[in-house]
Amino acid sequence: MPKLVLSYSGGHDTTTAIKWLTVEQGYDVIALNIDVGKSREQPVVESRAMAAGALKVRVIDAKEDFLRYFAFPALAAGAVYQDAYPLATALARPLMAKLLVDVAKEEGATAVAHGCTGKGNDQVRFDVGIMTLDPALEIVAPTRENAMARETQIDYLKKHGIDIPWGAKGPFSIDENIWGRSAEAGVLEDPWQEPPPEAYEWTRAVEDTPAEPTYIEIGYEHGMPTTLDHSTAGPVEIVERLNDVGGINGVGRIDHVEDRLVGIKSREIYESPAAVILHTAHRSLEAMTLSKQQIKLKKHIATEYAELIYNGLWFSAHHQDIAAYMASTQRHVTGAVRLRLHRGQAVVVGRSAPGSLYDRALATYDRGDTYDQSAAVGFINIWGLQTRVQARKQLLSQLPEALKIAMPQGDA
Repeated sequence: MPKLVLSYSGGHDTTTAIKWLTVEQGYDVIALNIDVGKSREQPVVESRAMAAGALKVRVIDAKEDFLRYFAFPALAAGAVYQDAYPLATALARPLMAKLLVDVAKEEGATAVAHGCTGKGNDQVRFDVGIMTLDPALEIVAPTRENAMARETQIDYLKKHGIDIPWGAKGPFSIDENIWGRSAEAGVLEDPWQEPPPEAYEWTRAVEDTPAEPTYIEIGYEHGMPTTLDHSTAGPVEIVERLNDVGGINGVGRIDHVEDRLVGIKSREIYESPAAVILHTAHRSLEAMTLSKQQIKLKKHIATEYAELIYNGLWFSAHHQDIAAYMASTQRHVTGAVRLRLHRGQAVVVGRSAPGSLYDRALATYDRGDTYDQSAAVGFINIWGLQTRVQARKQLLSQLPEALKIAMPQGDA
């Protein structure tokens, strides 16, 4: 039987996929569980996969790689999709696609599979990533191809002698990793409906947060977080601790109607305490260390970068070019940021950087002022020269017409 590597989460879709791929398609299925944080308990995952007929189960702890090579570069780039979504799921998929391809080569598999539906963005991210990394691999998507409802999946497994105690299904469709959690479907499909309390798991409601604020300090080196409260820590520890303290203070709730790649507008509820805190601190540090022109251009390119990630083009030459530029912008983004977490907000209250462009002697209005105010008159004359020339040559002769355009009808 030909071998196939399945990206396996332990849920209904991918557990049913194991049996379907084995019985209906004739594959020996290797279930690959990629742990990017917040995964199901590994013994449960492995037992379910074997019960469904997997040839073997492989588990890869990818949390460190996910943060270091995917989430943190996106953080340094300021990549936030449509100014709201920190791209938690979107950033995990290219890593999963790469690991699927790697394990397929190790196992001598001729095909790979995932559990995506035909309605979302993830199918694009998986398929494009896999096709880019290894065009020879066949891609199978059982959920997309069969569109089985939950009850149909359970009946199918029972028909083949597999009766797994799934437990009660929650009211929402959930995806989560260490960088963020998303919830959709159910009552959330009505954008007028306020999300019910059960839509959230990582963050407290504002009314349930502590009365006193929590202060934290984050250190960055070249745009990457490296310390928390003066202690050096790895990516996983930093993010896990910020998720905890941020969630307690209600930070990181996002209610967003976004544009999916497939053309659908979707209402999503996100919880990303660590991502929101780290992005807030990082922007503040960049304001100290980047020039006005750098900030302006980087903000524009960050929008393009976020869309590239969201649209599944991580393994593209376009991404390599943008990533090189973003890395260059971070050469001097080193320093510390102090934040106050309180009542759902993360507010920067202090920042310091050895390469800071902030010069207090120039900015102050006190006695130590070194700014030459007498130079301002000449600067204004030169700066306004083109405007004065154009006004004299073109605009003043047309002033009555210009006023008609500028003023509402009926006004004299």
